[in-house]
Amino acid sequence: MTGRRQHYAHFYGLQPIPQDDRPLLVVHGNCQAESLRVLLGSSSSQSSGIDDAPVRTVRLPPVHELTAEDLPHLERVLARVDVLVSQPVRDGYRDLPLGTAEVLARAARRPRSVVVPIVRWAALHPFQVIVRSPGAGEPPVVPYSDLRALSLAAGRPALPDVPSADAVRAVRDLSVRELEGRQERHGSLPVVDLLQAAGAAATHTVNHPGNGVLTGLAGRVLAALGLPADVADPGRTLLDSVHAPVLPEVLAALGLEPAAARAEWRVSGSPLADEEVRAAQLRWYAEHPGVAEAGLARHAEAAAALAP
Repeated sequence: MTGRRQHYAHFYGLQPIPQDDRPLLVVHGNCQAESLRVLLGSSSSQSSGIDDAPVRTVRLPPVHELTAEDLPHLERVLARVDVLVSQPVRDGYRDLPLGTAEVLARAARRPRSVVVPIVRWAALHPFQVIVRSPGAGEPPVVPYSDLRALSLAAGRPALPDVPSADAVRAVRDLSVRELEGRQERHGSLPVVDLLQAAGAAATHTVNHPGNGVLTGLAGRVLAALGLPADVADPGRTLLDSVHAPVLPEVLAALGLEPAAARAEWRVSGSPLADEEVRAAQLRWYAEHPGVAEAGLARHAEAAAALAP
């Protein structure tokens, strides 16, 4: 028995799914989905010692880890689900029937469904983007790319180390437009206002929201289901594996307190110099020609906003 199967014991049938009168809920999507499930399945009062969460939950593997061998286990769980909370996943994802509509159609009890957005927010990290190459995978050290490093690796004009205030706000506005556009296309719950209200605590990286954003979104899921929407903070930082640097000039441009800036990365609790990350990734781009150029093409609007 592998540690992974033990971690997803209810999913793999190694432990029985708890039985009571509360609706059974699963959250389908990426790492944000699991953090949302933690909040939805937690008691409203962490100190009560009583499981008064309004729903029961089952932990699913993230969608990018599911394999064809996992489909019978997914089918078994879906046969009992009352509520499907899902990020937008396209049909035929990774050549498997894992799209949001496909999963909903496979659920035997025709569960209620709530769509939540995939949160990408670059306001605090205007240079940070996600670049994955089908042949090369992810860059080393951290799974994030920096538009300044991509420009150097591609032989393009250098981007400034410190962006102008106008550039920071332009990238923030680009994040707002993209996220609101995805919310509208997929009919997902709104999250932009939660990110804006969270300020310097909105995200750890472009795709790892802070606890306040996740807690607010979990409350909206419960409210959409007509359930009590009091969601307690879990008492630990969710999505805590990677924290990216935040420039004081970026915070000032957003009207936030520059004292919240951080110069280094924090990876699995340990500090890591930004210079070390950039040097390792520049070597990697040199070993994988074309990746930097493709990343710049994909994120051309952000790169143009940051150009001097």
